Amino acid sequence: MGTNSLTDNQIYSLIPEFKIDAVIASVKPFGSGHINDTYRIVNTDVNGSDYLLQRINHHVFRNVPLLMNNLVNVTRHLKQKIRSDSNVLTIIESRSGDPYFQDHDGNYWRVFTFLKNTKSYDMVNTEKQAFEGGKAFGGFLALLADLDVGLVKDTIPDFHNIEFRLANLQKAMDEDKAGRLKDVVPEVGFIQERSNAMSEILRLGRAGTLPLRIVHNDTKFNNVLLDQNDNAQCVIDLDTVMPGYVAYDFGDSIRTIINTAAEDEEGPDHIGLNMHLFEAYTKGFLQEAKPFLTETEVNSLIKGVLLLPYIQAVRFLTDYLEGDHYFKINSPRHNLQRARAQLALVAKLEEDLELLEQIITKTWQRLKA
Repeated sequence: MGTNSLTDNQIYSLIPEFKIDAVIASVKPFGSGHINDTYRIVNTDVNGSDYLLQRINHHVFRNVPLLMNNLVNVTRHLKQKIRSDSNVLTIIESRSGDPYFQDHDGNYWRVFTFLKNTKSYDMVNTEKQAFEGGKAFGGFLALLADLDVGLVKDTIPDFHNIEFRLANLQKAMDEDKAGRLKDVVPEVGFIQERSNAMSEILRLGRAGTLPLRIVHNDTKFNNVLLDQNDNAQCVIDLDTVMPGYVAYDFGDSIRTIINTAAEDEEGPDHIGLNMHLFEAYTKGFLQEAKPFLTETEVNSLIKGVLLLPYIQAVRFLTDYLEGDHYFKINSPRHNLQRARAQLALVAKLEEDLELLEQIITKTWQRLKA
């Protein structure tokens, strides 16, 4: 059931199921997310709180009670550290005291307090924005560094597990359901040449060399809310907060921040690296993450920078070979175009790997001095 299938009456009937302190002026669709359906509940009292009502996509997040238990544990811990409602998501309980409500059709709903006077950007335009994004995600990890990893469970198992993603690609190649394998021989070769190196973070983790942390796992820039002066205020979209490695979060941010072109750039030659934004983000991230990071984790960050666009390329190519059933596409070759763009980004990163490593190392050494 999509957003458009809900009537105003249906939406309004859900509001009394939550402990919302407001006289409702209006309820309107909000945001551009592709997974959950979101509505802004506007309060008649302009000085009172507005809210976000959200239908959780239980086809993506199949265990909603586990998901919401994660969010409760994480937000409670963050609030104990920050002692502020304006810098952490606030979950509004249902009338039964649960962090969600399930309707008669089996849909799961939740409500957050809406953070007024904030904004987000899909693209990073300035070094200040990059620095603040780094501060936000580095600080988020630092605040959660002492939360028991066992209290947060996998909401999407194997999300950043490259061995799992490569196995899926191999299966798609073996089956070749859409008859497209013959068209992607160079891309498959590029991926296979790097498969062993790209598994290193997993190997270090299994060996206990890299500590398992509670990480965000979806650190694109629009998951940071900023105030009107572009200062980071709150990290949002906590549905993928799961056990993982710091390099995942760093690498996923860099994947979108450093690329001078779009994720699905049609001409790979147009893809370049914005080193100024990379350096600004790295400064902000390491400044906030410094209290808990180990030397091994700092050394692993560059591996995450290569791994995350590589993983995305593997996922796009797998979907292309399977007939485009997962990612939304706007043309028959869109997933192939995306995969090629991400592989071109990996190639560019490899060309400038030494410089990227130097930036990380010098920033870290300055902070430790």
